[in-house]
Amino acid sequence: MQVLKALIAFVLVIGVLGAAALIGGWIWLQSEINKAGPAQSDTVFELASGEGLATAARRLEDAGLITDARLLRLDARLSGTEEQIKAGTYTIPAQASAHEILQQLIEGEVIQLKLTIPEGLTTGQILRRVRDSDVLTGEMPTEPIEEGVLLPDTYIFGTGTTRVQFIERMRAEQVKLLDELWPARADDIPIKTKGEAVILASIVEKETASADERDLVAGLFTRRLKTGMRLESDPTIIYGISQGEPLYNRNGERRTLYRSEIDRKTDWNTYQIDGLPKTPICNPGRDSIAAVLNPPDTNYVFFVADGKGGHLFAETYAEHQRNVAAYREYERQEIARERSN
Repeated sequence: MQVLKALIAFVLVIGVLGAAALIGGWIWLQSEINKAGPAQSDTVFELASGEGLATAARRLEDAGLITDARLLRLDARLSGTEEQIKAGTYTIPAQASAHEILQQLIEGEVIQLKLTIPEGLTTGQILRRVRDSDVLTGEMPTEPIEEGVLLPDTYIFGTGTTRVQFIERMRAEQVKLLDELWPARADDIPIKTKGEAVILASIVEKETASADERDLVAGLFTRRLKTGMRLESDPTIIYGISQGEPLYNRNGERRTLYRSEIDRKTDWNTYQIDGLPKTPICNPGRDSIAAVLNPPDTNYVFFVADGKGGHLFAETYAEHQRNVAAYREYERQEIARERSN
């Protein structure tokens, strides 16, 4: 009997000591994985696609971001997160603990880069911005990119994104937008295809930079198309001359259109051709595309710049002539004011 009691006591002691050892080991591990790391400054760390935790932990140790790769791996094993780390480029904060780094790799808190492509740029102008970007990598695409097939926007992406991938994303985003908007288009618009919608939207985009006027300009051009009037849009003339690049005189100064250019027939000059131009004249934004697919009803068929960033709209040619005269007077006053200064 005494032997049995002694055996039970021994087992209890072993159990208590084992539990104490486990608790002590757990406390020690938590202290080690949560203490400040050795890095003295923020460090960029890239986790490649397909790279496992063992390799990542070893590289983190080699980079001086953690003191012991085995501790990070043990933390992941005990939490069941060994297979949950995500590829990407990370900014590891100075003195981040091994546990904090593991959580960052699991949550995918990667570096995010941004590039904004404004509405109304031609494809050539967009390609130059992509080429000159310091946040994209790789060569430019070798195949031609058509006018008007890229959707301007502010794009967020990870490091390592190539120029080809970025351009293809812009193209895919426009396809996605058109697929979304096309089924909800107005029934009576004189637009038969998605391509025609982009062409008209590109003209609207170039005619006004004002969000308040965009719908009205889309409605005006829609009415012109319905009634058989020519669009008579100055930006279409410019595109036929220079593919949308600014016009300059011999002294290198920006200039307006010459009368001979207005009278010259091209595939884009809507003063000289009926209907829509041959191609878009720029890459329109989502708001311009949405505007031409659901334009407001309007009786306006004429408009002219007011010299203050907007336009004056008219229903009749006589009213339009008065607006043109008002704009010319405004121009004369501005020129006189500049000369007096």
